[in-house]
Amino acid sequence: MRIPEEEAAAATQMTSELAFLLAVVTSLQLHLAVDALGSASTVAMAYGTATVCGITAGNQNQRIQCYKGNEVISILPHVSFEAISGGKSFFCGLRTGGHSLHCWETNAGFSNHSFRPKRIYYSTRFPLTDLAVGDAQVCAREVGSGRGRCWRGLDKGGSLFPSPDAALEFQTITSGSGFSCGILKNNRSVWCWGSNGIGSKIQSQFRNLSMVSLVAGKSHVCGLTASGGALVCKGNNGAGQLEVPPNSAHEYSALALGASFTCGLRQKNGVVSCWGGGAEELNIQNTSNGSVSFELITAGSSMLCGLKTSNLTIMCWFKANKYSPAVLPLGMIIPGPCVQDPCSLCGVYPNSAFLCDGSGNICKSCQEELPFAVLLPKNPKSSPKKARNGLTVAFLIVGAIGGLAGACTILFCISNCLAASDHQELNINPSSGRSFSLTELAAATSNFSSENKIGAGSFGVVYKGELSDGTEVAIKRGETKSNEKQNAFSSELAALLRLNHKHLVGMVGYCPENDERLLVYEYMPNGSLHDHLHNKDYEVTVLNTWKMRIKIALDAARGIEYLHNYAVPPIIHRDIKSSNILLDRNFTAKVSDFGFSMMRHPEASTESAVGGTIGYIDPEYYVSKISTAKSDVYGLGIVLLEILTGKKAVFRDGGGEGVVTVAEFAVARIGGGEVWNVVDKRVRAAEMKEVEAVEMVACTAVQCVNLEGEERPSITDIVGNLEKALALCNSGELCDRL
Repeated sequence: MRIPEEEAAAATQMTSELAFLLAVVTSLQLHLAVDALGSASTVAMAYGTATVCGITAGNQNQRIQCYKGNEVISILPHVSFEAISGGKSFFCGLRTGGHSLHCWETNAGFSNHSFRPKRIYYSTRFPLTDLAVGDAQVCAREVGSGRGRCWRGLDKGGSLFPSPDAALEFQTITSGSGFSCGILKNNRSVWCWGSNGIGSKIQSQFRNLSMVSLVAGKSHVCGLTASGGALVCKGNNGAGQLEVPPNSAHEYSALALGASFTCGLRQKNGVVSCWGGGAEELNIQNTSNGSVSFELITAGSSMLCGLKTSNLTIMCWFKANKYSPAVLPLGMIIPGPCVQDPCSLCGVYPNSAFLCDGSGNICKSCQEELPFAVLLPKNPKSSPKKARNGLTVAFLIVGAIGGLAGACTILFCISNCLAASDHQELNINPSSGRSFSLTELAAATSNFSSENKIGAGSFGVVYKGELSDGTEVAIKRGETKSNEKQNAFSSELAALLRLNHKHLVGMVGYCPENDERLLVYEYMPNGSLHDHLHNKDYEVTVLNTWKMRIKIALDAARGIEYLHNYAVPPIIHRDIKSSNILLDRNFTAKVSDFGFSMMRHPEASTESAVGGTIGYIDPEYYVSKISTAKSDVYGLGIVLLEILTGKKAVFRDGGGEGVVTVAEFAVARIGGGEVWNVVDKRVRAAEMKEVEAVEMVACTAVQCVNLEGEERPSITDIVGNLEKALALCNSGELCDRL
């Protein structure tokens, strides 16, 4: 039997090992979320020539597109890249898989000739990651060994840039002007090297700090400490770029550093925040005004670019154009590399299948999903008090991991029990809906023929069918090979079996036979609101009056109000969009598709995997992963703007702004009193009694898409406003404005 000292020592050692594992996982998570002058990203710039590049979305190949001098050019259009990084007058790209590294000069004329690639690395045995371009050097890290490798950039007059000692193993590297730094795997200390004295100075300033992330600017470096997650910056402080705001621990999800400024993305809402003289010159704070949310940011010496959450387009601040940031015409850019491997830690980025065009998934950045771990002393001979504390911490950590494993086991069992059970084992009440056989539903859809396909939902394809009694139905056939699809099926089934409202699509029955998962709904012959607003095959004459459009908006709002306030327990839909608002024979609107829904109290915050559709996702929900009823309100606000303007949630603006969201197009104009400059011209001119109604709807929509959830109205308030607006259309009765 062990004596207490041995037991305490063992507990201390176990706690240290567990804490180290948690810290390693956390460091991997946080590293995914940082971008800077010398770090790998999907957006990069050669700041000396004002060239901005991004890896495009929605294409079979994740090719690079660049913007310079009002021109756009595709780089190797048939080659896929996973990361890019830029220096002073060139940028480099790491091909998918990390086996090949290419670089391009940008200081010559902007033409195909000047953008011929120069391959500086190729190996099938030693793939690279962490591409980190400095002013004139290119560095990367070998995937297996952690060894740092460096090369001279494309400037012909540059000196040879050294690689670090081959015996050093790094967990991440980053590059600045004439120096590069990395975090060592063994003790998480900072190690710098280069051709000038800046690197050694920065290394000495970090001294005994253990770091989990590191980002370089031109002559300074910032990162998060392993103990406490504090944000620290070292190096040149000529313009106040090291003066980190107080209470900044865990505040930022991403960093980007220039020559004389430091910027971070706030975890709560994705809004950019900067400090240092260079940020004041760029006028970043005033021109952003906290109204735009970003997925990532990256910096050059005197410029900053960010990838907007709303439509994944690039917005940049240039020193020469400080009064209005530019939205570049590069189209949608992927927010992370498309990978074939499963996303094990924090799930898949929304709409990955579309963004990667079927070539993989984009893994979501975890930010700070796990707590920062503090390594305990390795001295086995602790005092009795310390031993008890060590045991307590050990038990807490083991208990937390055990609890997490238990929760995962329970969720896994629920999901797989659903996939393997029939309707009796699912506790389905037969009175809630009819149980169909697979044979019946196959016959109703001509064996699920492509001619009967009418759409797709959150977990499968939707077919039109006709039952043996002549009843027309819509049959959703689930693809249940993944846990995500099974969860969508169970979520939708559980929700629909308890719901009954005239503005929710009704459920006729279900079929959980063998490995099949099918849901049977009432058929909605007039399609979706999205079809009537945006599909050229539909006649807009049905929606050519403001009265009809406002009625449809009110119908949808009443359906959501039922979910939030009257369902037991209440439900958050989480995917409100115009294609999920369907129209019956009488053009009564009904909310459909509950695959992403969550049964929670609407005002209770719930952390979850982000679901939804680009253009409709609440920016606050996407950043925080906290789901509330106000996320549905945001989606409804986008739908209201679609109804008002006739524009899609995300569309290409003919005015030269590239891809924009309907919120970006309409909100500022409506706020400036230009409602009638943005309304859909296909709707016949508003009658006198309709003018105030339309303006009331516009004002409601603007409030719904506020970046801060607390500032949005409740669904009950929205229903009240739309009822007033419809009353105005019906009778001209005057009522109070919002």
